[in-house]
Amino acid sequence: MGLIQSICGPVRGLASGLGWALVLIGGMWIAPVYGGEKTVIKFATLAPEGSSWMEEMHRLAQEVEKGTGGAVSFKFYAGGVSGDEKDVIRKMRVGQLHGAGFTGVGLGEILPEVRVLDLPFLFETDGQIQNVYHKLNGHFSRRFEEEGYILLGWVPVGWVHFFSAQEIPSVEALRATKPWMWEGDPLVREAYQAMQVNPVPLSVTDVLMSLQTGLLDTVYSSPQGALALQWFTKVKYMSRLRMGYATGGVLITRRQFEKLSPEHQKVLREVSEKCLGDLVRLIQKENDKSIEVMQKNGVVLSPEPPSGEIAKFRQAGEVARKKLVGTLFSRELLETTLSYLKEVK
Repeated sequence: MGLIQSICGPVRGLASGLGWALVLIGGMWIAPVYGGEKTVIKFATLAPEGSSWMEEMHRLAQEVEKGTGGAVSFKFYAGGVSGDEKDVIRKMRVGQLHGAGFTGVGLGEILPEVRVLDLPFLFETDGQIQNVYHKLNGHFSRRFEEEGYILLGWVPVGWVHFFSAQEIPSVEALRATKPWMWEGDPLVREAYQAMQVNPVPLSVTDVLMSLQTGLLDTVYSSPQGALALQWFTKVKYMSRLRMGYATGGVLITRRQFEKLSPEHQKVLREVSEKCLGDLVRLIQKENDKSIEVMQKNGVVLSPEPPSGEIAKFRQAGEVARKKLVGTLFSRELLETTLSYLKEVK
């Protein structure tokens, strides 16, 4: 879900990149020299210094530098100084940056079909998520490489919930709210249309002020996102109903990656797998802690809606995903995803 992606996340994004071993200059292909060359990976992220995101990325950088004998290092541009995800992608394409950590929205700018992982009301359990990501990892790794990027690892933002001024026990109750929708997000737009909900489309940066002025009274986010962005201070309830699961990942440009020797590529992949895996587990723990903090500050965790109402929410998700076939992803990819979903309860 577009929005989910932006909000959710360790509150911000991350970045990292590398590039092609062969560079076309003046019509000539020039092969790189590995020798004593040093490669600096310019890595942009929305996450601020001091955040869990950046702490883990610094650990990743230190281990890569150590594992390559100082031949590969990182230069971080934290806190959004390189712009939003679209800005970062543009800079990666022209070589000003080499990589980044993205929400599903950013990943979808590069490879639209990856948004199948962000579909509203798709997943129900952690087991389903793990199975789908595991089974589709090879497919998406190949597809990103075809687009000129190397997927170093997934870093999902986590489960997304409604945060609202009033409880939302039903689709009808949601219709009576003033809900936010991340501007331009086709996934949430289609789900809301299926429920006959009229959202207020805004950028993420406009949400807090809109909650303060009353333009909005309902938003959706990961717990960590709602806490970090201070949205929880303007609402009363957090739904147990989960709107979706927000994905995210770290990409580097193939161009920069291929400047590295095979040995150093191996180090980068292995260190990234370990550190990003640790970050995923840390994010889940921080989402759980965020719920505790918000409850201590007055946010009420509302009961799960009746089963009949949950079915209505999930039906809206089904309608949305069918409408997005052929626009964001193929029918074959959707059916494959659903088949992996059904393998696990």
